[in-house]
Amino acid sequence: MKGNDNTAVLLIHCPDKPGILAVVTEFINQHKGNILYLDQYVNREEGVFFMRVKWELDTFQIPTDKIEEYFETLIATRFNMVYRLYLSDTKPRMAIFVSKMSHCLYDLLARYAADEWHVEIPLIISNHPDMESVAKRFDIPYYVFPITKENKSEQEAKQLALLKEHGVTFCVLARYMQVLSSNFIEHYPNRIINIHHSFLPAFAGAKPYHAAHERGVKVIGATSHYVTTDLDAGPIIDQDVTHISHKDTVEELIKKGRDLEKIVLSHAVEKHIERKILAYKNRTVVFQ
Repeated sequence: MKGNDNTAVLLIHCPDKPGILAVVTEFINQHKGNILYLDQYVNREEGVFFMRVKWELDTFQIPTDKIEEYFETLIATRFNMVYRLYLSDTKPRMAIFVSKMSHCLYDLLARYAADEWHVEIPLIISNHPDMESVAKRFDIPYYVFPITKENKSEQEAKQLALLKEHGVTFCVLARYMQVLSSNFIEHYPNRIINIHHSFLPAFAGAKPYHAAHERGVKVIGATSHYVTTDLDAGPIIDQDVTHISHKDTVEELIKKGRDLEKIVLSHAVEKHIERKILAYKNRTVVFQ
């Protein structure tokens, strides 16, 4: 399974100044860590330094439960860093939310069943019973929470309690056709991934592919992003497009669009699992 090794990852951003890269790498080298991956980027307009570093822990001299304390004391405070430390022996736990469309759900579960990802999926949540048979095929518990205007707050509270009970660390909306409340989103900041067709907002509404077909567009696309309280406007993680022509019917547009949606969503999920996304303001730095 990918990521099943004894490693640590640091994601860092801070005001840019000389020497940050050297100090971080020296911290790892001094304590006998073997660096496996390092990437950094400087936003010169805002003067912000971004970095991802991954290293082996087999010979690292600082106990894993003390790494954060040492790093905070020796480096982070001095450079005013915002950082997250991730250890490979802590496997992310992903909840999938779905409604009635199966294409993204099947793709996520197929990759999970094939051990492509270092992740656990303890449950699937839906507002409809339609996808329960899919969950059963993959032996994953499936919970249905019908949602109306009147019971939305109550149902979301139950969902949040269930996520907490199962130790869920992030959520994936696999064409979940409900708008999450701000209260729900605040429990998982930059930890809810959504997918939508790239026509928004130009082709918003219930039938974007029909509208695109009527306009004779030449490309269609999909966008994955973190969910924020600003609808469909959170930090973008991944996007892709495919070309179409006047010969394509609405049905063919829908098929091509769904293929894009599942690929773009899976790319985003993989980057999140691998700790390669650093969200800053309303943008992301996505490391390779």
